[in-house]
Amino acid sequence: MHKIELNLSYELYEPDELSFENQELLAKALDATQNAYAPYSNFFVGAAVRLNDGSIIVGNNQENAAYPSGICAERNALFHVGAVGKGSIIEAIAIRARTPSFILNQPIFPCGACRQVMLEYEQLTGKPILVLMQGEIGKVMLARGIENFLLPLVFKLIK
Repeated sequence: MHKIELNLSYELYEPDELSFENQELLAKALDATQNAYAPYSNFFVGAAVRLNDGSIIVGNNQENAAYPSGICAERNALFHVGAVGKGSIIEAIAIRARTPSFILNQPIFPCGACRQVMLEYEQLTGKPILVLMQGEIGKVMLARGIENFLLPLVFKLIK
């Protein structure tokens, strides 16, 4: 027998403990929830991706009655970055959500499909992508890399 243990690591911050750049990224992600189209779930998610030149690309969830034709906020933003040829220069992504049903005060996590897409862009960049996760208010969970916390048993194509 061979025993393997996984060690997952993340950091938890008060929003004002973060750098200005990361606070700005989180603010852009929350702003992006305003344009989310979520008439079925009433769960409005925004994502903001920071590139290495400081520019920020946003995305939000877009639902559709012909489920699963919609798209998550994270993939919406990341695919836009990839479509304009900048996927190799992603530094960070912030993910936030809100709902009219209650005040969301816990960090939210990306779904499995988004985690896989994030991992592939991380592999393209050649270095860990910083992931910031927050609800509408409350503490911010920070992961330094997808494989480190969000997708430790990664799916990789054998080359």
